[in-house]
This record gives sequence, structure tokens and C-alpha cells, in this order.
Amino acid sequence: MATVVVVGSSTGGLPMSYDIRKHLDKGHTVKVVNAVDEFSFVPSNPWVAVGWRKAEDISFKLEPYLTRKGIEFYNQTCVGLDPENNNITLDDGTVMDYDYLILSTGPALAFDEVEGFGPKSHGGNTVSVCTTPHAVEAYEQWEEFCKDPGPIIIGAVQGASCFGPAYEFAMIMETDLRKRKIRSQVPMTFVTAEPYIGHLGLGGVGDSKGLMESEMRNRHIDWICNAKTTKIEAGIMYVDEHNNQGEVINSHELPFKYAMMLPAFKGSKFLQEMVDADPEKMGGPLVNPRGFVKVDQFSRNPTYHNIYALGVGIAIPPVDTKCPVPCGTPKTGLMIESMVTAICHNIEANLEGKEPHEIPTWNTVCLADMGDSGAAFVALPQIPPRNLTWAKKGKWVHLAKIAFEKYFIRNMKSGNSEPIYQKYIMKMLGITRLKSDK
Repeated sequence: MATVVVVGSSTGGLPMSYDIRKHLDKGHTVKVVNAVDEFSFVPSNPWVAVGWRKAEDISFKLEPYLTRKGIEFYNQTCVGLDPENNNITLDDGTVMDYDYLILSTGPALAFDEVEGFGPKSHGGNTVSVCTTPHAVEAYEQWEEFCKDPGPIIIGAVQGASCFGPAYEFAMIMETDLRKRKIRSQVPMTFVTAEPYIGHLGLGGVGDSKGLMESEMRNRHIDWICNAKTTKIEAGIMYVDEHNNQGEVINSHELPFKYAMMLPAFKGSKFLQEMVDADPEKMGGPLVNPRGFVKVDQFSRNPTYHNIYALGVGIAIPPVDTKCPVPCGTPKTGLMIESMVTAICHNIEANLEGKEPHEIPTWNTVCLADMGDSGAAFVALPQIPPRNLTWAKKGKWVHLAKIAFEKYFIRNMKSGNSEPIYQKYIMKMLGITRLKSDK
């Protein structure tokens, strides 16, 4: 009987652990290793940062729910991986063997790539909504800011790949300022590495450019695109603006009293330590130069066939290689769920002595909250060329995002990541997780 080890238990890893347990015979062992003992619904972090949610509203302890499903939980950090001998090392020195390893580690936040960047707890001058503890810290500073308001800067630095939360947080803050009746005292500037507003690291989705530019204008939020953030001091952000040829056309010194910039990502620390420094080896057999796990069409590492990976921690080339300032490719919720489903079927096939055959569709449905409204984006598949693109906005999206938060957390507590009615409704809409379902 096989031992399957899942490293990471966030919005990708927790559904992964539930689904692999459900797919495999009870004689197989499923173990989950996670650095923190709680699950937090990361998409709600912008709400936490303005006080619309508390951390406990979007979090719960992992162990009771995993144990109930027959999954072993280890509240530890993975500090080493030996793919040749099929084991990982935990921070207490324990060596854990595996037959199959699923890496759903999420990213390391590369605040160190910009001087003065990051929340105060990291020694920086900005806030963050990348983790729930960061969002709690951001809310404490938000309350102080609202007592003595001033300029806000928000956006994403060079190399960032997850742009959606920056747009969401900009709109959520703007809405909260209006509710507090202090919006008139707060100039807001959106600073992004994207070549245009609504690019999203994807070359746009539908008319996301027009949609998001219109929303920015209506809310009186200025913007700077093709922006490289070079340094952040207390109250001053230094930004170089580039033209389409990559030449600096303006250098800005932007004052702020509150700033949130999304960082570039790297692979987890133990994966970064596996990077081969030889440039010709492109990071090595397991990871690319930034520590992201290399995968094939089956979500499996091309060299080590008993290692699978999903989510933010996998290596995907940039969609738009013409960006004057580097922009990465986002890995969104439904896209990650399609990887989960493919991995389950492929490991099941492996255990039966068959080759993997399921390929995730990487379809995307995104609900972006705007505080009192919202924008919905559909991209089938996420990476162009696409069969379908669609973008709409309205108050219904804000309400749908609230409903989805409750729905997803309930599913994670019940251990059912894809209720049967959800599967059939999505299929009726032409949105499937596996290419074989078409």
C-alpha cells in the first residue's frame, strides 16, 4: 500500500488532501504537512485588512477536519526534500518517506527584492494582504491611518503574478473610506508593473482594460503602469515608469501614508535551496531558477514521476513576454482545482500500473470584489488563445463573492471540495476541470 504526502494545506492543498483520500482505497495512507495549524480563506484577506472580517471568521483548525477524514496531519514545516530517496525532512528532524509527493506549498513572498518593501513585521514600510496574519497587521495600521488620513499607494511590483487582490483592495479601501466619509482626504494611486490597467498578467480577459479603467476613473484613482518600484522608504515610494521599449520615461517619488504592494513570488525555501546555480540547467530537474516546481501536462514533475505539484508553486512561463516590466502568470482558484482533480486521477492510475492520462483544463472563473460592486471574469482556458472570454461588473458580483466565501469554507469543513451539483452546473455552463470531460 502507498503513502501519499501532501505538503501545504491552503486553498489548493486542503482540497487536494480531501480528494486524494476520497479517490484512493482506505489501505493507502494520506499525510498532510503544513507549517500552520489553521486553514484561512486567503481571498477574504482584503476584507480583514479593513475590518469587514476578523481572522476567526475565515479560519478554522485543520487537524479535527483532516483526522475525521482519515488523513494524518503534521503541523510542521518541510525543510528538505530528497527526491532520489523519496523522503522529506520536517523541522523537528523527522524524515518522512513517501511513495507519492504532492507539492502544494504556495509561494514565498519576495519582499527582499525591493529595498524597504514588506509589512512592519518584516522590517518594511508597506502592508500586505498575502496572508491572514499580514491582513490583521494591515487592519491595525488602517485604523490608525483613518484617524489621520493622507495619500494611499496600492498595486503590484515588478515580477508579481497575482494582480487581482491589488485591484480588489484598492476598491475595498475606496469604499470603506466613503463609508467613513473621509474619501475626499485621500488621494489614491495605483502603481503596477502591468503594461495597462486590467492586463492581470494574462494580456487582459475580455474587455478587462476598459472595464477596470472605467472603474478607476469613476472612483478617482490615478494609475501608473509599466512601473518598476525601486525603493520604498517610510512615506516615500520610488517608481520608474517605462515606455513600451522598456526605457525609463519618468522617475516618480510618490508620498504615502498607507501603501500595499503585491510582491513577486518564489518557491518555498526548501525548494529554493534545490535550485542548481548553473544557468544552463534552468534551475535543475525539479525546480526552475525561482524555486517553482516544474510540471508536465499531467501536473507531474518530468524527472521525478512520483512528484506532483499544483497551485501558485508551479512553474508557468509568462503569458505576455512583451511586457516592458516583468509580469508573471497568475494561478487562479478554478485553474488550481482542475490540477487537483487531474492529480487525483493520475495517481490513481499510477497505483493501478497505468500511465497518467488526465490533463487539467486550467479554466478560470474569477469574482473580484469592489467593495460595493464587483467584476466577474471568465477565461476558458485561462492562458490564451481562448475558446471563451467574458467580463462583466455589477453589485451581484459583490454578493456572489460573499456567498462563495461561505460556500468554500463550508466545503472545506465538510471535506467535499466539489459537490455533485456544482460539478453538473459547471458542466452545463461548459466549464470542466479535465480535458477528457469535454
